[in-house]
Amino acid sequence: MIKKTAAVVLMVFGLVAVQAQEAVFTVKSLTPETALQAAKAALESCRKNGFQVAVAVVDRAGHTQVLLRDRFAGAHTLEAATNKAWTAASVRTSTTVLAAETQAGKSMSGLRGLGRFLAAPGGLPIEGSGVSLGGIGVSGAPGGEADEACAQAGIKAIAEAIEF
Repeated sequence: MIKKTAAVVLMVFGLVAVQAQEAVFTVKSLTPETALQAAKAALESCRKNGFQVAVAVVDRAGHTQVLLRDRFAGAHTLEAATNKAWTAASVRTSTTVLAAETQAGKSMSGLRGLGRFLAAPGGLPIEGSGVSLGGIGVSGAPGGEADEACAQAGIKAIAEAIEF
């Protein structure tokens, strides 16, 4: 009788241990409305400085959620903004840092061979409470520093909403 009881107890505890290891997990994600708010704020920041740009916001997997282009932004800015956002989300680092760290001879230089990788300033990861939520990229301002400042304005506009 004791052996049967012990076997049942072990089986129950075994099932509890198996159930503790979940088969799925939950991730936080930007809503389309929040992504749009960030993109609009970045676009407006550049407009205030007289820059015509494109802004892209991607989710944590690099899928484009929002893509805006001001009417006089160059045709190339759409792809550049999207790739900056994708790069920042993928590596979880600003593309300004990556521009320096992926130069020829640096340990991360091989990343430049990836098709969508764009190590040009203007892409920033979007994080809330230490969780990766995506990336924002801006292209078309005169110089990467101006692109990055506009991207930062986009993140600032949603900062309170993404802190949880």
